[in-house]
Amino acid sequence: MGLNLDEQKAVDRFRKTVAEPSMSQLVILDFWAEWCGPCKALTPVLEKVAAEYADKGVLLAKVNVDEEQFIASQFQVRSIPTVYAIFQGQPVADLTNARTESQLKQTLDQLLEKLPVQPGGEPAKPDIAPLIAMGEEALAAEDGERAASIFMQILEMAPDNGEVLAGLIRGLVMAGRLEDAEQVVNGLAPEMASDPHVERARTALELAKNKPDDSELAALRSAAAERPDDMEAQLAFANAAFAAGERDEAADTLLRMIQSDREWNDGAAKAKLLQIFEAVGLEDPWVSATRRKLSTILFG
Repeated sequence: MGLNLDEQKAVDRFRKTVAEPSMSQLVILDFWAEWCGPCKALTPVLEKVAAEYADKGVLLAKVNVDEEQFIASQFQVRSIPTVYAIFQGQPVADLTNARTESQLKQTLDQLLEKLPVQPGGEPAKPDIAPLIAMGEEALAAEDGERAASIFMQILEMAPDNGEVLAGLIRGLVMAGRLEDAEQVVNGLAPEMASDPHVERARTALELAKNKPDDSELAALRSAAAERPDDMEAQLAFANAAFAAGERDEAADTLLRMIQSDREWNDGAAKAKLLQIFEAVGLEDPWVSATRRKLSTILFG
């Protein structure tokens, strides 16, 4: 966004004290300063009314214009006191001229009649399901960069959502940004590291970390083609092909192995294919199509 560090910190403070609470509550936002006489006269009125209306979902937030000049500039504050009513992150009324209790209460009553304010202060949780679906579509289209960007944005709204974290990791892996994916995994809280979605994404990362260079992949491909009955050569190529992003080749090789000898090495080919399914995502259309091929081989 082109903000410097101090401006970013100011935005973060404003988000936590005003924007996020305003998603469910009506926030009285008071711009003031220590040297402002009218501000000191207005403060007791605002505090008293906010306390009386707290059980109706009204909250008072104060911004010192000397300490938060960037926020004040964003609201184009020209004089103080300046007072706004904020709901769902947006100013819905200018309360600056409501200087008495009766004036302020009258305006608040009118706003509360119109707005879906939730008493109790429980923040309204954004509906992230459509955004997750958008990220999954990007993954299905093998657009890792776009998927990672989408899931990164969702993560700001739902930082403790395992499905979102997993989507971010999978997107980074698909984009070839393995170091970034590793950093996300290493930064996970213990409870998130054991989330089933995250565990599957970590599998994708572990598989991708074995990515061969082009010459190595070509050599493994040639060995598999020259020795179709050599299961070790077939499995080595399948592993390398998936790590290199050639999942169709990897799956086709494993399916041929299963069709030829499903019990080889305690069912190693099937186990590897199921691991790939988890790494890609069990709801992925590619996985569904490949599962059908597997079922045809196993059950005729």
